[in-house]
Amino acid sequence: MKFMKIGTKPDTFCTEEASRTVISDVPSDLLIQINNISYLLHKLQFPLVPKCGLLQRLCSDSGDSEKVSIELHDIPGGEDAFELCAKFCYGITINLSAYNFVPAFCAAKFLRMTESLEKGNFVPKLEAFFNSCILEGWKDSITTLETTVKLPDWSENLGIIRKCIDSIVEKILTPPAKVSWSYTYTRPGYTKKQHHSVPKDWWTEDISDLDVDLFRCIITAVASTYMLPPQLIGEALHVYACRWLPDTTRPPPQTDEQFMEKNRRIVDTIVSMIPGDKRAVCVGFLLRLLIVANYLGVSPVTKTELLRRSSLQLQEATVNDLISPSHSPTDPEFYDIDLVVAVLQSFLVLWRRQSPAAASASESNGSSAQFLGTMRKVGKLIDSYLQVVARDANMPVSKLVSLAEALPDIAREDHDDIYKAINIYLKEHGDLSKADKKRLCRILDCQKLSPEVRAHAVKNERLPLRTVVQVLFFEQDRDRASNSKAAATHDHHHKHKLLPLMPSQSQSQELFSTGKQTVPTSRELDIHNGHGKLKLGAADHHDKFTSSRGDHSTRRTNVAGKKDFPLHLQTKRSDGKFPVGTERKIVSSTEIQEQVEHQLETGSGSKLDVKKMIQKGSRSDHGRDKGKDR
Repeated sequence: MKFMKIGTKPDTFCTEEASRTVISDVPSDLLIQINNISYLLHKLQFPLVPKCGLLQRLCSDSGDSEKVSIELHDIPGGEDAFELCAKFCYGITINLSAYNFVPAFCAAKFLRMTESLEKGNFVPKLEAFFNSCILEGWKDSITTLETTVKLPDWSENLGIIRKCIDSIVEKILTPPAKVSWSYTYTRPGYTKKQHHSVPKDWWTEDISDLDVDLFRCIITAVASTYMLPPQLIGEALHVYACRWLPDTTRPPPQTDEQFMEKNRRIVDTIVSMIPGDKRAVCVGFLLRLLIVANYLGVSPVTKTELLRRSSLQLQEATVNDLISPSHSPTDPEFYDIDLVVAVLQSFLVLWRRQSPAAASASESNGSSAQFLGTMRKVGKLIDSYLQVVARDANMPVSKLVSLAEALPDIAREDHDDIYKAINIYLKEHGDLSKADKKRLCRILDCQKLSPEVRAHAVKNERLPLRTVVQVLFFEQDRDRASNSKAAATHDHHHKHKLLPLMPSQSQSQELFSTGKQTVPTSRELDIHNGHGKLKLGAADHHDKFTSSRGDHSTRRTNVAGKKDFPLHLQTKRSDGKFPVGTERKIVSSTEIQEQVEHQLETGSGSKLDVKKMIQKGSRSDHGRDKGKDR
């Protein structure tokens, strides 16, 4: 910071009540009133009036009166700026710097202390100091520009703002290798001793001290040159936002309307200056802006733009980027899940709009790797976020389900993460109703659970009975399909022809056998079967949660009641149909689940014979096949 010292005399100004006077043997004959302070000065004995063109005119208008009184309430800079000018006239020592240059220069211009009145007057000295010292310095230019906020009109008219901005922009565009002035750079982990080169964003912290309008002028001027990459512009916006915007994770120090309006203006300005390049700012910064904007209640235009920009890069976000507390007085939950739903919906709209053909292909067969990969990343992000918000004791199940169901089916390669979120929610909400548990577990797809998660689900006593029954039946369907495929492969390899398989009594009961197909667990479902109880569970086998009717378990029975190969291995007739007696409709797992659930819920019957249900379904199909033969 540079200074300029003018004058040699000691300060002889003193205060007497509400008056400021100069200690002198000569009586005062000039009274100047500025706001609530009166200055008792001299007209001719000291060169005050001769150096000020305005005072000369005002004194001449007062006539030959011995004591003149003048009011200067509208002088820029007030009494402090006037006193600097008065001390200069009296030869008293004053120190000028970037902090007091603007008020002093504006006041000197107001008093018309120009070169035409006296050589070496105050205005030309101030101009020389401004051009040779302030504009040549980096921090001096910023400090001077910052002080123009108190006198914006005068500073604009006198060209102070324009010259300071030009000087700052010129230095920002200087190659880092040629930067020789001091600057502020306090990034975590950065020390100038360890880094000999100047960082590319060396200028961002210093200009963040400016008012938002002045900051906008500098960023606009820099961006208009196209000499800096968009990432540097984005970094400057990020630094400025961190400097001024409130922390929404804790109550702000003040919440009056003036505070809110100031910050709304900052958010609007920052959003309007974000470069169009998608790489200019990170999605974490965009989401933070969105969270702050939602808290401050910015204009719908600004919020919509932030939603759009955030959704374009949502796949790059982390769970911490999405975490934000809810500030709504009507919502008891801690996390603002509605905002995440809005971002996800905006992402889905843009995702389909960018390439409808690719989006359609991804939904049908996953042929578009790029679009599918993006959607899978977002699905993983949302499920991880659900695991966090599921711990909120006040989070309603409807909001959790709403966010989970907002994702399309292709967004989840597996349902392991959503299962974890459901399990956490059930653990944290032990008093959840039976209906809410069913609603929550309906979002699971049993065909997308890993073996480890299926094993855990079977033993999970927090899950509703319907889900456990689904797990067991789907696991049995999987086993039967696997056995049929293995048998068909083995027979084709050795005999190269299709032969019927003779059924055994144990095979007809394989769904609930006590051999390899048995699924033991710590959770026991007591289902009476004749003389004893059948325990259903899982240790080595695993579950899937859906109510869909899988084709993996499809079998058929011939007229003799013997089990044959799956339908897709049969030879069709010339008319395109399968031979009579080879078609059958099996008892689907869902149908039996519904029977089990109905009896357990209504309490009808003290015993549930699941094996008889399956056998009954098999006999019914067998009878239908015989009827077809007849």
